[in-house]
Amino acid sequence: MWTREDDMRGGYYRPFSISRIRAGIGEDGLPVAYHHVAVGKPVLSNTPLGKIFIKKGSVDPSSMEGAANLPYAIPNTRIEIHDTNEIVPNLWWRSVGHSITAFVTNGMIDELAALAGRDPYQYRRSLLKPNSRELAVLDKAASTANWGKPLLAGRHHGISLHESFGSLVAQVAEVSVKGTEVRVHRVTCAVDCGIAVNPDQVIAQMQGAIVYGLSAALTGEITMENGRPVQGNFNDYPVLRNSETPAIDVHIIDSGAPMGGIGEPGTPPVAPAVCAAIYAATGQRIRKLPISQSLT
Repeated sequence: MWTREDDMRGGYYRPFSISRIRAGIGEDGLPVAYHHVAVGKPVLSNTPLGKIFIKKGSVDPSSMEGAANLPYAIPNTRIEIHDTNEIVPNLWWRSVGHSITAFVTNGMIDELAALAGRDPYQYRRSLLKPNSRELAVLDKAASTANWGKPLLAGRHHGISLHESFGSLVAQVAEVSVKGTEVRVHRVTCAVDCGIAVNPDQVIAQMQGAIVYGLSAALTGEITMENGRPVQGNFNDYPVLRNSETPAIDVHIIDSGAPMGGIGEPGTPPVAPAVCAAIYAATGQRIRKLPISQSLT
């Protein structure tokens, strides 16, 4: 058995990724163009699965998942992927590329909403197809979180929406900020995974995925010094404790759609929802994770 230090310093790491998005809105405030450039080390390319899933001359699908299939009605889009090959070994992290792209794309939608002077929830609604699964999930999360209604003093809402592995998840985070200290009080989650064979298991997976994603979003960071990882245990790589864990409400939507995955889709939306709430509280955009290294 590996020690915790051996596991953290001798294993594989979530890929480092940088994105740049350029977008514009029209006179009606709706997007007219969207250009996303992502740079990072691919995941599947360095595994035996790469030969199965990556066609000759094409890009690693794990680098573009969640970015190339946006649910929003944007007439002119371009997604570019540029691979790197740094020596730090990487492998899939819970939700693979989706946890990266959900943070980037939801953040951009929030910024476009602010540019248009629109509420971020209503702005998303205006870009989704009527009577779609995406709209139903978004509306369920917003309504059950009481979006738009007064919260306790100092608390603010942020919202996100993402599809991964055939399942749709929307989340609303209720957050307060004191200086550089962020406290997530509640996460309201709506999920459409098609047929929920075991609803209790769906709820458990969403809860676990949210806690997992929150730990990484708030404080999770691996740094390198002299060619080796600095962090080695819970003292310098903290994870969410019970006392820090928010209340989590999960609402399952039975759409009758084909069955999707449930082990990973709860993780991608939580970081952007929290960062959107931080913006509502402070006016500061978080464009780099973890939040603890970005909030000033």
